[in-house]
Amino acid sequence: MNNRIVKLRRKTGETDIRIFLNLDGRGSCKADTGIGFFDHMLHQFALHGKFDLTVEVKGDLRVDDHHTVEDVGIALGKAVFKALEDKRGINRYGYTLLPMDDALVLFSLDISGRPFLNFDIKFNREKIGEMSLENVQEFFRAFSGSAKVTLHIAKLYGSNDHHIVEAIFKAFGRALRDAVRNTGQNGIPSSKGVL
Repeated sequence: MNNRIVKLRRKTGETDIRIFLNLDGRGSCKADTGIGFFDHMLHQFALHGKFDLTVEVKGDLRVDDHHTVEDVGIALGKAVFKALEDKRGINRYGYTLLPMDDALVLFSLDISGRPFLNFDIKFNREKIGEMSLENVQEFFRAFSGSAKVTLHIAKLYGSNDHHIVEAIFKAFGRALRDAVRNTGQNGIPSSKGVL
């Protein structure tokens, strides 16, 4: 496997995003999206995935948080896709069942080349801090499309939305870490010979 480090910039009329991602890092994160709770979730993702991640965003937060959260999902997905190149030697699949206090979340991931999201979670409130909880699903939809991965995310138990969202992002890190793990094999993990 080659060096799996990516730097990229995504600039639109709504956001200007710079991302640094090292898939073989130590779990360090610097996130400055302008949305405190979202920064906290990106830290959880990086820490539990053992990824080094820097995310700097100038977004149209005067409008709302939607474009920032969604566009970070797009940019992070593009970074993962680019870091994996032809996907030789990766584990491909990642799965985590993660508890956090009252919450229990299932996160399953396939680096399949086929974007798909099943998001089976309902929240009890509209926001945590300045982050609209409807944008949790939008983040993962955007990530799935850009990274070309299949995601299944479900809440098995839980009523505290902070615990549920935090469990999702921790599980995301752990599932992705397992999926991108180097198996020591040189082949593509698919009978098609391509992902």
